[in-house]
Amino acid sequence: MAKTSLLRPLAVAAAGAVLVATGALPAAAAGQDTTAPTAPDLAGVRAALQATTAAGAPGAFAVIRDHGDGDRTRSVSVGLADLDGTPMNSSWRFRVGSNSKMFTAVLVMQLVEEGRIDLDRPLREYLPEGTLPEGWTMTGRQVMEHRAGIFDHTNDLLEQAGEETTSAFEARIRSKVYDPRELVAMSVKHGLQSTPGSRYSYSNTDFVLMGLAVEHLTGQPFPEVLNERIIQPLDLNKTSFVVPDQEIRGAHVTGYLTHDDRTKPLLDSTAQTGSWVWAAGAVISTAEDLDRFLSALTAGDNGGLVSDASLRQMTAAVPTPTAKIAYGLGLRRISLSCGDVYGHGGIVQGFNSQSFTTPDGRRSVVVFANASNNGSVTQGLMNTLEPAFCGKQPTVAPRTAFAPASVPAPVDSLPVVEDTRI
Repeated sequence: MAKTSLLRPLAVAAAGAVLVATGALPAAAAGQDTTAPTAPDLAGVRAALQATTAAGAPGAFAVIRDHGDGDRTRSVSVGLADLDGTPMNSSWRFRVGSNSKMFTAVLVMQLVEEGRIDLDRPLREYLPEGTLPEGWTMTGRQVMEHRAGIFDHTNDLLEQAGEETTSAFEARIRSKVYDPRELVAMSVKHGLQSTPGSRYSYSNTDFVLMGLAVEHLTGQPFPEVLNERIIQPLDLNKTSFVVPDQEIRGAHVTGYLTHDDRTKPLLDSTAQTGSWVWAAGAVISTAEDLDRFLSALTAGDNGGLVSDASLRQMTAAVPTPTAKIAYGLGLRRISLSCGDVYGHGGIVQGFNSQSFTTPDGRRSVVVFANASNNGSVTQGLMNTLEPAFCGKQPTVAPRTAFAPASVPAPVDSLPVVEDTRI
């Protein structure tokens, strides 16, 4: 039965209270394995974080939360929260970048459940008139899967020939306020990049469009919908969407933009409007709030955000050109040695994070570094996921011509995924 927007906040609040009070898990209701997760390899996590700071980030952290009978939080922090010498603090706020896409996807799926949008009809039917050209028939599902052939408008903002990233940031990102439809217009002028549904191509414009659909269908500004349907019901006290305000209120980590000329110092990029990525990347949050959000999401019917049926659609990920990576409806799936995990990554100028959970919600991992535009920093964060979720890997002797086939090969590093280009 479709849930109404009036009942949704009450349902979420009630479910959230149950989750907090009792530690209820979706695994129990779904008949999944409720065995306690493997102990994380904290030494391996720390080593990956140290590699992240060695690559250029002032600091980094990982927060690993286990839910169930033995609720437990493990936090590993290295380096600095700012260049004034403040130690990194894993409880402070930061810009979550493309992790915002998960929030937008939840709002869309709630509207699906209410019968306001059909993901298999052309998305332009659910947008303000003129947002997309008449002949653009890509569906909402194709847009959310990044299979719509829509040009990513951030290419125009960040990658103009001969211009350094720091110059682009100061000229077009930090203080400039964009209307979301202006971002879509930047994309549309490039025309379709491929036939909708034919191939995967990550595009921030896809989730700007979904945010516009949320506004159009609810008749409310996107921040209000986000607050009413997710932030307030889940009591995400440190999560906000403040576009076009530039400041991060409260205790927060300072973000630094890696200069293209590595001989120059890091640029403090904490203050920025966020309007250039809007519903695709402008949420501010904490590791604790991201864990609470992921826990409610993976609980399906019991979490109050989306139904079990909607969650199945969101996690029905399709392969991408990147090994071990698949993408569903606003959720990325990463295949680790111990199984699949779901969540997203996020990189927005100066802030770099990954937030993932096991399908049963028993363990979540949020990792963060306060530097961006540096693939080695992102690789270091990606390398925390395997030891955080799967624990210590057995020692493997070098493979020789005489080594038995039963000897496992070393676990490869996870690849850096496409949203690192922001």
